[in-house]
Amino acid sequence: MDILFIGDVVGSPGRDMVQEYVPRLKEKYRPHLTIINGENAAGGKGITEKIYRSFLEVGAQAVTLGNHTWDNREIFEFIEEAKYLVRPANFPENNPGKGIVYIKLNQTEIAVINLQGRTFLPAIDDPFMKADELVAEAKKRTPFIFVDFHGEATSEKQALGWYLDGRVSAVVGTHTHVQTADERILPKGTAYISDVGMTGPYDGILGMEREVVLRRFLTGLPVRFEVPKSGRTQLSAVLIHLDDKTGQAKKIDRILINEDHPFYS
Repeated sequence: MDILFIGDVVGSPGRDMVQEYVPRLKEKYRPHLTIINGENAAGGKGITEKIYRSFLEVGAQAVTLGNHTWDNREIFEFIEEAKYLVRPANFPENNPGKGIVYIKLNQTEIAVINLQGRTFLPAIDDPFMKADELVAEAKKRTPFIFVDFHGEATSEKQALGWYLDGRVSAVVGTHTHVQTADERILPKGTAYISDVGMTGPYDGILGMEREVVLRRFLTGLPVRFEVPKSGRTQLSAVLIHLDDKTGQAKKIDRILINEDHPFYS
């Protein structure tokens, strides 16, 4: 089984890259499951129902989120009905939505779990304990378990990867928007990468207008971050190959598409 995961989609430039390249990636690699992280998809913060549905229409079977889940208030109007939208499972229990979904592919189910780190991010519930709970639940149904861990600290992401090694198929990091080069298969069969990277503006800073970000660093004054509406773009992703019987990972490949790394079909 092959899983294609697209890293944090940022604003309209990221959405344009999804529309252009996800069909081409699916044609080239023929993944069984495609997942998109869409927590920055609406103007850099949050997601709308229209965007969520556009990701499904382009071929995604699940959409994960992160710390900007609630930033676009429209989400409260549709999240309970959005069957394939996954917000961090360790948000407080009274939050709407769900932190795990099961995708049915013929006779096989894949569990998709979303968790959020606590280091340098809001002090929400413990992602490690929530992972224990959800992995135990998922194991009763399927050996195929995919985890999007949305976190700031590389150490926390690595810790969860090792903590879940052998219990899940993959732990992929999102949130920091810079693709890391540490993809590997951990000793007990879990695919891992600290951050998949982001899909959106190539010449911004973490997907935002670089002049505004530079002003913040140079002056220390508050600024309003904006997603560039034009300019070069990129797509970041990983392709993960799983054993069809055990659910253990056999290979993880990074995908990076931009002007310096052209896509070859």
